[in-house]
Amino acid sequence: MSNMIAEILATGDEIRSGALIDSNSAHIAQQLEEAGVEVIRHSCTGDDLDVLASILREIGDRSDIAVVTGGLGPTADDLSAEAAATAAGVDLVLDNKALGWVEEAFEKRKWPMSESNKKQAVLPEGAEPLYNPVGTAPGFLLKIGRCSFFFLPGVPFEMRRMISDTVLPRLIKMQGNHREFHLSRTITTFGLGEASTNERLAGLTERFPGIKLGLRAKFPEIHIKFYVCGNDEGVLKKMMEEGAEWIAQKMGNNVISPQGASMEAVVGNLLNQKKATVAVAESCTGGLVSHWLTNVPGSSDYFLFSGVTYSNQAKIDVLGVSSETLKEFGAVHEETAKEMADRVRRISGATYGLSTSGIAGPGGGTSEKPVGTICVGLATPSAVEGHWFGFPFKRRSRNKQIFAMTALDLLRRELMNDDS
Repeated sequence: MSNMIAEILATGDEIRSGALIDSNSAHIAQQLEEAGVEVIRHSCTGDDLDVLASILREIGDRSDIAVVTGGLGPTADDLSAEAAATAAGVDLVLDNKALGWVEEAFEKRKWPMSESNKKQAVLPEGAEPLYNPVGTAPGFLLKIGRCSFFFLPGVPFEMRRMISDTVLPRLIKMQGNHREFHLSRTITTFGLGEASTNERLAGLTERFPGIKLGLRAKFPEIHIKFYVCGNDEGVLKKMMEEGAEWIAQKMGNNVISPQGASMEAVVGNLLNQKKATVAVAESCTGGLVSHWLTNVPGSSDYFLFSGVTYSNQAKIDVLGVSSETLKEFGAVHEETAKEMADRVRRISGATYGLSTSGIAGPGGGTSEKPVGTICVGLATPSAVEGHWFGFPFKRRSRNKQIFAMTALDLLRRELMNDDS
C-alpha cells in the first residue's frame, strides 16, 4: 500500500467546547507525517453516540488510516467502543486479552478494580486490542469501511507512548516496500523578523528543489522548518544536511540552534562546555530570564543566583548600585545596567553577570526612553558592557519576552566568541 492517507479524530465534550486544548492531534499529525503517511484532515466531536458513529463511517469511506483519541474510560460518556461497533455494524464483546491487561494494570497500581472498569475491555467484535503500558484503558484496532482505525486513550502521555510503541511500527509494516520517508528539521533563530528571514532564505527551493520551507513565528524566536519526502532515506538525509548548512550560512549569527533547541538550552550548554556560571539581576523582565534559564534540566550546574531588583532602592541595597549612577542616568541606562551586572557577578562569584533594566509599558515611557527601551548589562571575567536596544512593541508581555531573549542572546554571543 503506497501513498496512504490518514485522518485524526479527537473526541470529548471538553475538546469540542474548547475547555481543553487538543494538543494530541498536533503530536499525532507530526508523527504520522514523519512515518510517510499524509494527514488530510483533523476532526473533533463531542460525546454523542450518533454523531460519533456517523463521522467514523465517513472517515471509513475516504481514508486508509485514522487515529481516534479519547472515550476509552469506564464512565457513561466514554463512547468510542460503542460508536465504533455501531459504525462497523458489529456487536460489543468482552475481550479476555484486554480484560487481563486491565486487571494487571489495577493490580500493579494496588488500586481496587470496580465492575465498571471492566467496560474498558468491552470492544467491538473483531477488534484487535492494543496494549497500553502506562494506563488502565487498552486501545484497539478496527477496520471500518476501507480504513484501519487506531483507537487510543485521550491522556496525552498514554497516547504518545502508544503512538510510538504500537501505531508507528504497524504503519511502517503496512507500507511495506512502498514506504515514503518524510524528514523535517527545525532551525531556531532570533534577531530578525519573519519578513527579513524570508528574504535571506530566498533561493533555497531553487537551490534544493526537493525542500519545502515553512517559517513559524514563535515570538520572539523565528523557527525555520524545512521538509523533504521521498523513497530514498539516504538521499533525503544528505539533502537535509546540505539545506541546513545553506540556511546557517545565510542566517549567520542569528541561528540559535541548527537542531531546533531553545535559547536557554543553548546558553546552558555553552556555559556547561566552558565550566562557567551565571548570575542574573533583573528589573523590567521580572525574573523571566531566570525562569527560562532554570527551565532547563541540569541548570543548577551553572545558574548561581537571581535578584529581581525592581525598585531603585533594591538596586542600591541588594546589589550595591551607586545612588549617584541612578541619580545621574536613571534606572534605564547602560551605566546602571553595567553596574547591576558587575555587582551581581561579584555578589554571587559567577563567571558572568547579566542584567536587564527597561520600560515594558504600556505606561512609563518618555520621548528619550520610550516604551520598548531595554538596557542590558553583561559582566565577563575581563570587562563590563552596557547595551541599549529599542523595540516597537507596546504590549507589556511582548516586551518582557523580547527583553529577556535579547539579554540571553548577548550572553550566547559572548560565550560563542570567547575561545578561552
